[in-house]
Amino acid sequence: MIIRVLGVGQFRLADGDMGVVEAADDAVEAALAAGDEAALQSALTGLAQAIARAGTPLAVDEFTGSDLVVPGPDTTLEEASALLGEDGAIPG
Repeated sequence: MIIRVLGVGQFRLADGDMGVVEAADDAVEAALAAGDEAALQSALTGLAQAIARAGTPLAVDEFTGSDLVVPGPDTTLEEASALLGEDGAIPG
């Protein structure tokens, strides 16, 4: 699976690594539900870090479509609310 983190880059993740990413996304969902901007910034940073740790970065000159696109760590609460549904960045 290819995940793009806006403003960061693309990462290739194995299916077995998605559990770690989904766990980090739970914090994004909770922050959105609470309307907590500071918690959202922290959760998005954690999500981007989890994706980067679990995945392999794609070269900047490798043009591959993304299976998922998630907001970057600097995304505001308003922007995240517009980009994401109630299920956070990672469906499921």
